[in-house]
Amino acid sequence: MSKIPESEILPITADISDEGRLAIGGCDVRDLVEEYGSPLYIYDEATLRDICQDFVGSFTAEYEQTHIEYSSKAFANPAVSKIVEEEGLDMDVVTGGELAVAIASDFPAERMNFHGNNKGREELSEAIQYGIGLITLDSFAEIDLLNDVAGELGVKQEVMLRLSPSIDPHTHMLTSTGILDSKFGFSIETGDAEVAVEQAIAKENLDVVGLHFHLGSPIFELEPYSEAIDYVLQFAANMRDKYGLELKRFSPGGGFAIGYVSDTLPPAMSDYAKEIAVAIRKGCDAYGLDEPILSVEPGRAIVGRAGVAVYTVGGIKTIPDVRTYVSVDGGMGDNIRPALYESEYAVVPVDRPIATRDQTVTVAGKFCESGDVLARDVDLPSVETGELLALPASGAYCLMMASNYNMQTRPAVVMVKDGEARLIRRRETYKDLLASSLDLA
Repeated sequence: MSKIPESEILPITADISDEGRLAIGGCDVRDLVEEYGSPLYIYDEATLRDICQDFVGSFTAEYEQTHIEYSSKAFANPAVSKIVEEEGLDMDVVTGGELAVAIASDFPAERMNFHGNNKGREELSEAIQYGIGLITLDSFAEIDLLNDVAGELGVKQEVMLRLSPSIDPHTHMLTSTGILDSKFGFSIETGDAEVAVEQAIAKENLDVVGLHFHLGSPIFELEPYSEAIDYVLQFAANMRDKYGLELKRFSPGGGFAIGYVSDTLPPAMSDYAKEIAVAIRKGCDAYGLDEPILSVEPGRAIVGRAGVAVYTVGGIKTIPDVRTYVSVDGGMGDNIRPALYESEYAVVPVDRPIATRDQTVTVAGKFCESGDVLARDVDLPSVETGELLALPASGAYCLMMASNYNMQTRPAVVMVKDGEARLIRRRETYKDLLASSLDLA
């Protein structure tokens, strides 16, 4: 049987059904749409577990003291939380809402890390009362606030400090977070990082156990990690000598890339792991540091490939010698990434995944914006109204950044495994959209 061209970016269970259509997790995608409606997001449990195992295996093989923290901002959902917990991953959250999802799934508090650049008093209080293991501080205001909240609750909270190493990861400017001009982290270059270490160590209700940085995402190159690790470890040694900082835990963040289109694939996870492990050992040896516990924080790389978005074709508009627009029933409301970041996506014709693709089209959404385009200039067979189109690698950030723009309901989400589908998030209704709106009366 012929191979689906996008097989390297689709879930590992992607196949062709007996009817010649795209199947995922043993489920015919058209059958899923007929049961759950369109648009529909499909997550493949086998792919999700396989990627979790790849992360754990790759990193612990290179650096035994590694914790993999799933960055739940990529997709916060109780079903996903349970799977990553079962696969031995920790979790990080960045808001009270993501914390609420973790609590709802009974995720172990001691295996959680609370990130975010502007955490509020209520969020911090709730996290401490839940017994959260780590809180990563991102501003001077947070140092003072968390010390106050922890004191009120009678807790000495373990914390990490997020630093900015001013290193360019060569990714989109809107997703670069470790450069000097960033809202995130204490800058080493400006001296803020040293002041933060001095202040945090002096707080009676804070226990500074480590340092963290995050360069951005997605990162297709290995060298930025090793460059930043060396710089931050040198800083850690200086802080040890000046203020007695003991580096028990160290995190170079995440940012590991995935393939969105077949001709742009990232390094293997084992390559990322080796680059990071070698850099830590080399830096610790050079600066006289004990090797710390390593934490890495993949989000996109955990759930991205596991998820596929499926849409139904509606109107088709051909402008001779210009472009053919194929409009679908979703768009920027459920996937803002192409409009926001100019992100590229491949498109798979669900009903004919291996058919000859002899027509170049632009797949547009249904929202009232000219920028509502999901995929530009992609090759497809001649499509008709009612056909289904699938976008691989839609498992990360799409749903978390989704909105109700134009009062559009957000799609249902199913998890598939061994020919069975389970609803893990129901489709919104108009009643849901109106529930929080009040009349003047």
